[in-house]
Amino acid sequence: MRKILLSFTLIAFIMTACTKKSEAQNKIKSKRTLVAYFSATGTTKGVAEKIAKVLGAELFEISPETPYTAADLDWTNRQSRSSIEMNTPDSRPALAKKIDNIADYDTIFIGYPVWWYVAPHLINSFVECHNLKGKTLIPFATSGGSPVGPTVDELRKEYPLLNWHDGALLNRASETSIKSWLGTL
Repeated sequence: MRKILLSFTLIAFIMTACTKKSEAQNKIKSKRTLVAYFSATGTTKGVAEKIAKVLGAELFEISPETPYTAADLDWTNRQSRSSIEMNTPDSRPALAKKIDNIADYDTIFIGYPVWWYVAPHLINSFVECHNLKGKTLIPFATSGGSPVGPTVDELRKEYPLLNWHDGALLNRASETSIKSWLGTL
């Protein structure tokens, strides 16, 4: 009898934990959610697509007016476009397009690769070209070795009036790990 009672208690605990995770995901799903991302090589795009799929959210690619070439992205070349942009703090690359209906969204996930320990300045262009006041902004990043924390700290410092959530580094994230992360929001 004791084993049966213990089993039922364990099942109830597991069901409660699963319910809390799905409640958090449903809370995000109940609002209009956008997953906006910049992806230089396709890595961040893959993560953004998984987040959008899990949430049933709309997807928007943040892209520069002039696309980056492989030479532009050569971070080992101090004269490459990305190196020059990242070494110029007020650089704001022009966007290829803006979101006309940004007011329709309550929650915006913003994804990017980590460049020089911060978000690429194209993310600043995106933030500055859209009225994001009152929205919940949830950053996520991919990186070859840098943490996401300093990128979020910099965004908070640059845009202190916006509602930034803690960020997450989602390298090689599966749908399962994304669901788990979303359950913590």
